[in-house]
Amino acid sequence: MAPEQPEGTEPVKIGILTSGGDAQGMNAAVRAVVRTAIRLGAQPYAIYEGYQGMIDGGDGIKKFDWDDVGSILHKGGTIIGTFRSKDFRERAGRVRAAANLMHHGIDRLVVIGGDGSLSGLDAFRQEWPGLLDELVTTGEISQAEADAHPVLMIAGLVGSIDNDLVGTDMTIGADTALHRIVDAIDALASTAASHQRSFVVEVMGRHCGYLALMAAIAGGCDYCLIPENPPAEGWEERMCAELKRGRDAGRRDSIVLVAEGAQDRAGNPITSEYVRSTLEQRLGEDARVTILGHVQRGGAPSAYDRWASTWLGNAAIKEVLAAGPEREGMVMGLRGNRVIPVPLMEAVSQTREVPKLIAAGDFEAAMRLRGGSFSEMRNIFHEMAEPSRVNPESDARRIAVVHAGGLAPGMNTAARAAVRLGISRGHTMLGVRNGFVGMRDGEIEELGWDAVEGWVADGGAELGTRRTIPPLEHLYGISRSLEEANVEALMVIGGWNAYQAAHTLHAERDRYPAFKIPIICVPATIDNNVPGTELAIGADTALNVIVEAIDRIKLSGSATKRSFVVETMGRYCGYLALMSGLAGGAERVYLHETGISLGDLYRDMEWLRGSFQKGRRLFLAVRNERASEHYDTKFLASLLQEEGKGSYDVREAILGHIQQGGSPSPFDRLHATRLVSRAIDLFDEGWAKGTPDASWYIGLVGGDVSHRQLAHMMEDVDPTFRRPLDQWWMMLREVFAEVSYEPDTPEHTTL
Repeated sequence: MAPEQPEGTEPVKIGILTSGGDAQGMNAAVRAVVRTAIRLGAQPYAIYEGYQGMIDGGDGIKKFDWDDVGSILHKGGTIIGTFRSKDFRERAGRVRAAANLMHHGIDRLVVIGGDGSLSGLDAFRQEWPGLLDELVTTGEISQAEADAHPVLMIAGLVGSIDNDLVGTDMTIGADTALHRIVDAIDALASTAASHQRSFVVEVMGRHCGYLALMAAIAGGCDYCLIPENPPAEGWEERMCAELKRGRDAGRRDSIVLVAEGAQDRAGNPITSEYVRSTLEQRLGEDARVTILGHVQRGGAPSAYDRWASTWLGNAAIKEVLAAGPEREGMVMGLRGNRVIPVPLMEAVSQTREVPKLIAAGDFEAAMRLRGGSFSEMRNIFHEMAEPSRVNPESDARRIAVVHAGGLAPGMNTAARAAVRLGISRGHTMLGVRNGFVGMRDGEIEELGWDAVEGWVADGGAELGTRRTIPPLEHLYGISRSLEEANVEALMVIGGWNAYQAAHTLHAERDRYPAFKIPIICVPATIDNNVPGTELAIGADTALNVIVEAIDRIKLSGSATKRSFVVETMGRYCGYLALMSGLAGGAERVYLHETGISLGDLYRDMEWLRGSFQKGRRLFLAVRNERASEHYDTKFLASLLQEEGKGSYDVREAILGHIQQGGSPSPFDRLHATRLVSRAIDLFDEGWAKGTPDASWYIGLVGGDVSHRQLAHMMEDVDPTFRRPLDQWWMMLREVFAEVSYEPDTPEHTTL
């Protein structure tokens, strides 16, 4: 909260600036900083063109109000500009910057930038008392003014598509950049296949291979070269051998990803042109280079870069308002789905250590600093690009993969990863067609390495899925099918009904010996309502579809005064509604978890009528499909229309099944691959420990993949409303209120 202000005194003043390279999501962070500051009683100031605006002063520092950051969530870049200021590196420049801040009474700063911008911020904080002493000596400020602002309190946000800051899982802009790269790979794959051609794609990242590695996995690429883990001598031969193997098996395209800072173990750069010429010379085929360049920085931010940046901006304001004189500078980071403060200079120092370790040839240490999940994904890609085998042995254990429940984008990605990782680890992989109904009918077939070619980017579910939970009379048929196919383990990929079906089989294993096998549930549902995971496969894709639809819906009303009510899927889980409201810039969100009260609706209508009279042109409400049995979307739209008395138009938009369609997002592809890899590990661990019927449901919790016993699943859920008892995202209701409810807006009793 903002420090208490004695009556009649001015509010705390906070400066916000963006510095260094731009990154998608910076605008979301700026918006959150400004609006949260206002909500908490502080006065925000935008500083234009980074540190240079602080040095130049004048119009470079401007008081910002609530509406100054309206309608910017969907915009790439930064509306307040950015600049790599040379003047700020000199003490004279920093003296001018301090003087201009003092002239506005600003002694708190939130800076969004890379490691150079943040290290400059911390140096400025440490110099602050000396800078003020100099300004007092020259008579530019009085001693009383200096005494009133003895400390500069700061918070940093990392705006960098490279995702290179040690200590945080994701930086602002990285997810959107990954979207741009994967979109390009998907497009290149189709033209490459048409001509039986190879493409070498160069991506940004400087000393960090995050974008290259994750895009290679999400794009189903053949080879990847990153700076932290240079290939061993002779890599050219191994790369060409793997590409040739794929071609001999019938694959028509090959894609190699190269990080711009890639090098070999001797420190020699590996350029995209060198890779291209190597492919042409050794394989004798046509190869092309595509350097994506600054397109990776551009365009509208992804849903993640909107809601996560909003949360970070909200947390940054609370950090600088709560900071005391002894508090060191902090950068707000993300670990899992939580915002945490990280000591700024510790993070910067460790980040700068990575290129030093690479230059010294200590690649293991460089990988360790990148974090456990980075190394995990590097190992997974290596296994898929250079598998130990592509054909199972005759005595291999037999693992079946089945989809169940509603369709979720990423199901195909998960099935592909299961088949290829399973085969590489020595198993025979089986596919079950059409869910548990198909299992009952014996629709079980072996899936080879090439059977899942091209599935990584495909929406839908090639194996088919059904919502049917097996009734008791189907269990005998299912058990016979499992016995006849000699299924030794079952991977169930799906949502609530899939989990229920798996739980049923596990509970009946004493009656049906065929069910005495390990069963693992992998979460895949756009509703994001299954236990044991913070995010299910498909939810991120659905959220991006919703946010893109909201962008277009809002644009359709830009020429008039209009209110929109948008309905999202999710059944009784409000995840999609709240997160799309946060990422889409909604003024109201209605969830089943909190309900809709008539009192809240009355207060909303009173406020909205007055708001339009004061000049509002657009209002957006997002409603979870089952937020209320009686106050449905049509009712809300009718209420808005009636109470508006003609002062604005009203439109409703029920998005429907477009939320389940389309190509899975990069996150959902990576998430699916990581979860499936862990599931296969659990099978192997169970067999090795002599617990062959140990069954689990797995998921992402706190940034790590964890697992819980399937037998105890019902202890973690609300069976009436089919959702987990603990839903982490509900904490973001407060963030939503602080960036969406203007200071004169009545609070919702239910949000």
